[in-house]
Amino acid sequence: MAAKRVLITGAAGFLGSHLCDRFIAEGCHVMGMDNLITGDLKNIEHLFSNERFEFYHHDVSKFVHVPGNLDYILHFASPASPIDYLKIPIQTLKVSSLGTHNLLGLAKAKQARILVASTSEVYGDPLVHPQTEDYWGHVNPIGPRGVYDEAKRFMEAMTMAYHTYHGVETRIVRIFNTYGPRMRLNDGRVLPAFIGQALRGEDLTVFGDGSQTRSFCYVDDLVEGIYRLLLSDYSSPVNVGNPQEITIKEFGEEIIKLTGTAQKMVFHPLPADDPKQRRPDITLAKKILNWEPKIDRAEGLKRTYAYFKTLSPDELHKKEHREFVKK
Repeated sequence: MAAKRVLITGAAGFLGSHLCDRFIAEGCHVMGMDNLITGDLKNIEHLFSNERFEFYHHDVSKFVHVPGNLDYILHFASPASPIDYLKIPIQTLKVSSLGTHNLLGLAKAKQARILVASTSEVYGDPLVHPQTEDYWGHVNPIGPRGVYDEAKRFMEAMTMAYHTYHGVETRIVRIFNTYGPRMRLNDGRVLPAFIGQALRGEDLTVFGDGSQTRSFCYVDDLVEGIYRLLLSDYSSPVNVGNPQEITIKEFGEEIIKLTGTAQKMVFHPLPADDPKQRRPDITLAKKILNWEPKIDRAEGLKRTYAYFKTLSPDELHKKEHREFVKK
């Protein structure tokens, strides 16, 4: 039997690179695609010598073509951290609108199944807790986070339109906070920010009073959930995340204990529209996919901290100096 051919967009990013690893391990031929605006080739350089991996440097907001047949498409190309999508709001909107349209068209032409990466941010600052898939959300479309939140909501709508009108096989995963090796240390998300500050001997920056909550899922668990969803027969959105909820203040205390440092937490005003609470209801994932997280936060943090400790002093102290082109 010929190997399945899989296109993964955002392949040089945190999640995309782990997905490349998983599908290579499953015996697939993987085509990774990334414009490297937030991705990093070092995340996939270990795959360059693998004959079942090839890389395309391309922006999916432009027409997408890959030669030969395709079995699966996984659309993970998108800035995912506030520091990025606040710097490049238009590209963020385009990759989840134009990019999604292009990839759905490719899926239709190739008769491929496509899974798109949505997010818990479609729920906004939720009024329902925990968040279930039938909750429509509480989102400010013109607020600073709207460029990401609404892009993903449009992505879902476009994906379902292709499913119902063109009969394309589609899957939608709503990803909650995920962490693990290959996260960018200074990308603005709470976990790498805390670990980076601890390793540099800086106080931990907490926005708000620290009472807001998050639920952190280790990347291996997330990839397993995504893999099962892709191979399932379920076309509506599915939450994939860890329902173990923790306040940001408690999480900061865990990081200080983990790193053995003596930093304190300093508090700054909460950014506009920052969600006060975040916790997935994964009842559907348990039922449809027979999936739930296996790696607890203590173990996942230990693995993630071990990765960050391998970074060079230059990487540890490097600030984000990415040059973004206005479009």
